[in-house]
Amino acid sequence: MSEDTATAVETLDTSILAVAEEQAPAEEVRPLAEPAKPDAGGFVWGTGRRKSAVARVRLKPGSGTFLIKGKEVADFFSEPQHQAQCLAPLKATEMEGKLDIYVNTTGGGITGQAGAIMLGLARALKGYDPTLEQKLRDEHFLTRDPREVERKKYGQRGARRRFQFSKR
Repeated sequence: MSEDTATAVETLDTSILAVAEEQAPAEEVRPLAEPAKPDAGGFVWGTGRRKSAVARVRLKPGSGTFLIKGKEVADFFSEPQHQAQCLAPLKATEMEGKLDIYVNTTGGGITGQAGAIMLGLARALKGYDPTLEQKLRDEHFLTRDPREVERKKYGQRGARRRFQFSKR
């Protein structure tokens, strides 16, 4: 390549970059989605599922009330890890004490219901304020746990447990 060609290529490269910088708009931070519209009562809804448990979560701005089936979190869940799991999305987004949260949950056991409440609350927070979505995604609160109970197979005592083998 000759010197004239090399300088022409460099000049072309720098002029293309200059034009690209001028045309590119400044990056603006914007939410990934629009905020969800509240229902007639002013609530934003979120549904969470884990194992066979389902939790329907409603939230709206308020004094920080958190009721699960009409009971406080500490009264509904006796284990501290389940209480912490329910409150984790609020702590991660620093929304504790700013929202009234009401939860109805059915099915499953205590662990499944705690996981369902966590997912439902995270989805409701995302609908309430879409700018919180990245924090919730980074902490994996918006990811549903896909594990389910494996079915029992015929000719066995359980999903994987076999009957005891007897040689004689």
